[in-house]
Amino acid sequence: MNKLVYKPVSLALSITAGAVSGLVFKQVWKLVSNEDEAPKATSRDYGWGEILAAAALQGAIFAVVKAAIDRGGAHGVRKLTGEWPGD
Repeated sequence: MNKLVYKPVSLALSITAGAVSGLVFKQVWKLVSNEDEAPKATSRDYGWGEILAAAALQGAIFAVVKAAIDRGGAHGVRKLTGEWPGD
């Protein structure tokens, strides 16, 4: 039953993680590159290295933010229910 209750919470946390990681990435990219926007994969103005570096940075930021938000959500559910979600 705990897994069923946690599903909507998990979905909301995933959406939040996506939004937060996008904002964090934009700020980090501005600091690193002095540009407002990261290059798109199809942009002809950038080389492979810049495109792949931007993608790697974005992926790493997303993974860290999502893990932090998911872990915090699991702790919150445990405090409310007394059980760790997924156990």
